[in-house]
Amino acid sequence: MARHFVSQTDLSPEEVLGVFELSARMKAGPLVSGELSGRTLVMFFEKTSTRTRLSFEIGMTQLGGHAVYLDRDSSQLSRGESIADTARVVSRYADLMMARVNSHATVFQLAMDATIPVINGLSDEEHPCQSMADLFTLWERRGTVSGSKIAYVGDGDNNVTHSLMLAGAMLGAHVAVASPPELWPQETYVSLAREKAQASGGSVQVTSDPREAVTDADVVYTDVWVSMGREDDRQERTSTLVPYRVSADLVALAKPEFVFMHCLPAHIGEEVTADVAYGPNSVILDEAENRLHVQKALMSYLFAQSQGERE
Repeated sequence: MARHFVSQTDLSPEEVLGVFELSARMKAGPLVSGELSGRTLVMFFEKTSTRTRLSFEIGMTQLGGHAVYLDRDSSQLSRGESIADTARVVSRYADLMMARVNSHATVFQLAMDATIPVINGLSDEEHPCQSMADLFTLWERRGTVSGSKIAYVGDGDNNVTHSLMLAGAMLGAHVAVASPPELWPQETYVSLAREKAQASGGSVQVTSDPREAVTDADVVYTDVWVSMGREDDRQERTSTLVPYRVSADLVALAKPEFVFMHCLPAHIGEEVTADVAYGPNSVILDEAENRLHVQKALMSYLFAQSQGERE
């Protein structure tokens, strides 16, 4: 049975740390290796991308394999072929599949019908590859995630927020999300993250006060105020989120050695000021680079796990 990575919780905390260790070895090792020599990754896109496409395609090449780009408009999905049949056919051709989609239901359906590992490259509810890269970046700097305070400020009803909450809670972090009440994270994800935090010794807090969230934080994180597919309410969101802009005054409440994170792309001057985004505490380019290393490790791990179960 194929091992999928549709949600952050599809890996156990122990597996997440194992992927981090593998990511570190790959990052320090030779540029090109043969872990997936002769294997093929199909990359399915419904949304535009820079980091996701580059990191997966280059990562597969560095693992000795090959990546194929497929989008909805140029495939038979545009003429009514089902997601289920697409998953079954791709499984006959390729060894892994990554999907960057509009609806979480789409990547979930792909995983239900595929017989190869399916990786969520982004959906409207979760972005687990991003949360893995984020926490790997913290782990490689501190040697642990456990005990860290991670403050997310901005749009809480967001795929990045959901996955960050889950990943942080699983690894024993104290996650504080500061958003306007109408943009708080979905309760399903808050409840699940708190359940994971109980087992790990972490915690999850949701507040409307950005200063409370950022006080004594080890990580200050934000994302764009208007995510892809939510452009219709740009004006309302922007006016609502102005008090949640990450500025020098706000991050002054964090620990002196805090790191600033952003999944990119960033709208400088909107959700974050330039002095924070490009300041000495920023690790946004480290996060972007680490998408490559973590996804290489994920592909290698999921493929090996799936092969083992087949045998």
